[in-house]
Amino acid sequence: MSASATDGHAVSPPASKKLMLAALGVVYGDIGTSPLYAFKQSIEASGGVSEQSVFAVLSLIIWALVLVVTIKYVFIIMRANNRGEGGTIALTSLALGQVSSKSGRWVILATGLIGVSLFYGDSVITPAISVLSAVEGLDLITPVLHPYIVPITIVLIAALFAIERHGTAVIGKFFGPIMVTWFLVLAGLGIHGIMLNPHVLLAVNPIYGIHFLSEHPGIGVAMLGAVVLAVTGGEALYADMGHFGIASIRRTWLWIVFPALTLNYMGQGAMVLSNPAAIENPFYLLAPSWAMIPMVILAAAATIIASQAVISGAFSITSQAVQLGYIPRIRVRHTSSDEIGQVYISQVNIFLFLSVIVLVLSFRSSEHLAAAYGIAVTGSMAIDTALAYFVMVKKEHWNPWLFLPLFAAFFFIDVGFFSANILKFFEGGWFPIVVAGSLFFVMVAWICGRERLLAARWRDTIPLDTFIRNLKPDHPIRVPGTAIFMVPNTKVVPSSMLHNIKHNRVLHERVILMTVDTTSTPYVSDEHRMEVIALDSNFFIVKLHYGFFEEPRIMRALAMLRIKEFKFKLSEVSFFVGREKLTSSAEGGWTMISDKIFIALHRNMLSAVEFFRIPADHVVELGGHIEL
Repeated sequence: MSASATDGHAVSPPASKKLMLAALGVVYGDIGTSPLYAFKQSIEASGGVSEQSVFAVLSLIIWALVLVVTIKYVFIIMRANNRGEGGTIALTSLALGQVSSKSGRWVILATGLIGVSLFYGDSVITPAISVLSAVEGLDLITPVLHPYIVPITIVLIAALFAIERHGTAVIGKFFGPIMVTWFLVLAGLGIHGIMLNPHVLLAVNPIYGIHFLSEHPGIGVAMLGAVVLAVTGGEALYADMGHFGIASIRRTWLWIVFPALTLNYMGQGAMVLSNPAAIENPFYLLAPSWAMIPMVILAAAATIIASQAVISGAFSITSQAVQLGYIPRIRVRHTSSDEIGQVYISQVNIFLFLSVIVLVLSFRSSEHLAAAYGIAVTGSMAIDTALAYFVMVKKEHWNPWLFLPLFAAFFFIDVGFFSANILKFFEGGWFPIVVAGSLFFVMVAWICGRERLLAARWRDTIPLDTFIRNLKPDHPIRVPGTAIFMVPNTKVVPSSMLHNIKHNRVLHERVILMTVDTTSTPYVSDEHRMEVIALDSNFFIVKLHYGFFEEPRIMRALAMLRIKEFKFKLSEVSFFVGREKLTSSAEGGWTMISDKIFIALHRNMLSAVEFFRIPADHVVELGGHIEL
């Protein structure tokens, strides 16, 4: 867990070998397996093997790694961190903290939600294309195995999703060593290829890529759509910085990952220049024939690790979205007592598994899947760039005019990659867009519906201070014990309290209105966890503060409350929770559709009792009817 700093930057742990090894196993799996398909797809998009096309592809890939990953993410955007945490949600929370107007907040929120939705689209494609491209190496061993590529891929993917519920705490320690082996092999194969044609090293000159794009604009756009495959996974550096620290992620990238990737791409280029027929699968053909089977096994292991990291990222971002109220409450199971980021969500696991299987069965090859890959990740990168500029200017007070050209250049590159990929929409690029669009629509419907529900709840309520002021000593009757009302608004009387007084004609001798506040920071220290406000007539307001990376634990908070403020027995405590039946008053249009989606989600979401893990024998649920 990252420490916080008053200046908003991360107080990172030192870049120890242990942290660097862990980062190698978790952070770099996605981008580290890109050599399996990125160079091949780029050459094919360029029109075929020639010295001009090979030099252009290598130039564009290397400089994409330099500009997009190294300079933009590693050295610039990682500075825009939320108390040491990165990622789209952390960045959106930071940006929301700099805006006061409702319209401005909606613009920032919608931008962040689009980024989150695109991440899910990327999470579906990464396991499919990564594992499939690794298993396709069997084709080079013997064509007899070709019919078994898709079935073997499905078996590996099924096994991957089956072990997700056990968490990564046990198997995580094996990820690092496997990925170290993977990157060493990448570098070794690359050096072997370069020795076949050292002339290929001249491709590091950016002029080759720029010249090709200017001479062949039509082909160049298609080639850019494939070149971006080399940087997919680069955003993981930023998203996972809170777990490993900025120093570990930077050094691992600069010392190990970037050199290994560069050498391997250069090696593949040298290979196809020496033998154009090697474009069939330049990655595997870099290896000697005797090493083909071990390479397929190692590649399969690396792609499973890459896929696991993306799937775990989907769990983590879903958990954060639940805490911030962007999606309904669902069961989030923590799989590690030491690392709060390790969570498992069965609904997300099932959704991703079914989506990945559909993709594999529909596209059946990494070449076809490449058309669907890239749109989601390039859109997400462009959103990161825009939000990071806003945060650095507004929060960190960077000179807007001094840094505008730099961020404009980053944004231009992101949009260029996105535009090149959007041309592949009808070839399969529609899939991540449909996934992202559907999730964005659902999240907006949930947020809008939640606002309408809260407004409806408070439409005819009584202000709490007025209610307390009008209480009489003998009416309603005060009964022994402590009543805790879980409420989102502590300024009005909860409807469950009014229902209790109306039907039971009693009020407990101690009344606590408890609200759970999710902050815009990832973590909250224990000394700032609880705020207790005493009111007249033995009423109290208790505000619990949790970061969006944390799990609210009401019973632990209750134990803190007993130690700090009150002396009571748990057997004397009753939790009052409202459960309403919702209907919509809308007659048509977006509001009616949105309300229907919200009501369906609200009906099936996890109850507050289950979500906060309140003992059922201490809960009183009182319901009613609310029209939105």
